[in-house]
Amino acid sequence: MNNPLRRRLITAACAAAGLLAVHRNALAHGDAAHGGSKAAPAAPEQQDWGIAGEESKVDRTIAIEMSDHMRFTPDHIDVRVGETIRFTHHNRGQVMHEMVIGTPAALQEHAALMERFPEMEHDEPWMAHVAPGARGEMIWHFNRAGEFEYACLIPGHYQAGMRGTIRVRSRTRPTAR
Repeated sequence: MNNPLRRRLITAACAAAGLLAVHRNALAHGDAAHGGSKAAPAAPEQQDWGIAGEESKVDRTIAIEMSDHMRFTPDHIDVRVGETIRFTHHNRGQVMHEMVIGTPAALQEHAALMERFPEMEHDEPWMAHVAPGARGEMIWHFNRAGEFEYACLIPGHYQAGMRGTIRVRSRTRPTAR
């Protein structure tokens, strides 16, 4: 199942039917919980906003703070096409937050699904879930120019303005503000 939207819709349908929503990796049999060998990790999928990055190819690290004021700091990031960024996350709040990268349309669609199915579980390389007071990270390779966003899609957070912008250009000096 290579289509991430299809995976999300299947997960949402499972939640609507009262079934336990599952992570993408849990769909494959043969993992340790079933007594077999662990399934091989899925190959990274190209998205409109880039592709999962590799630890050995990180160009720089950008720290992202999340707060219960429903804000990210910084809320705007500039990167160059070809950069691999390690995002480190610190949730300074008392509730769960996440950082999800995507196009504005993809984030709006996913936010609407999260509103309808708040128990939906997902685990994609462009998403980082960070418990209250905890830290996390994500590595992302920006191989396409454009204007993208990041947001917390936990119901109510996105609607309260918990989002930021990412500008990916081929000829700019990267900055974070």
